[in-house]
Amino acid sequence: MELHTLKPAAGATKNRKRIARGPGSGKGGTSTRGHNGAKSRSGWKSKRGFEGGQMPLQMRLPKRGFTNPNRVEFVPFNLGRLQAIAEKYSLTSITVENLIEKGLARKNDRIKILGGGELSSKLDVTVHAISAGAKAAVESKGGNVNLV
Repeated sequence: MELHTLKPAAGATKNRKRIARGPGSGKGGTSTRGHNGAKSRSGWKSKRGFEGGQMPLQMRLPKRGFTNPNRVEFVPFNLGRLQAIAEKYSLTSITVENLIEKGLARKNDRIKILGGGELSSKLDVTVHAISAGAKAAVESKGGNVNLV
């Protein structure tokens, strides 16, 4: 087998439709665009969501609820995950800077500690928020909780 003998598999390629090449081609005249109207003209482009005059889906569906523009999104970390991080990087205190440095959180993330999992060692935790159960678990192991 040589490079110059390579061919696509039989039936894998098709010739493109050559429109606007005269009446003898069968694709001349209107060039498959039909007669008159905006869609037959050059430069026609439909609006996003336009459904041919039918009421568009985003207008048919009911609008409900409220999205608070001032909502504060937290990145959750469970206690079990904190314990795994502390063991992996041999840390005794978990801070926002530590998590960003290790690539576990982004610079502008707000971090909240949740009570899932268990702690097996003393940890000092400095984060933006912590749940009551997680705070109790950290303090029961002798650790400190500081909020940024």
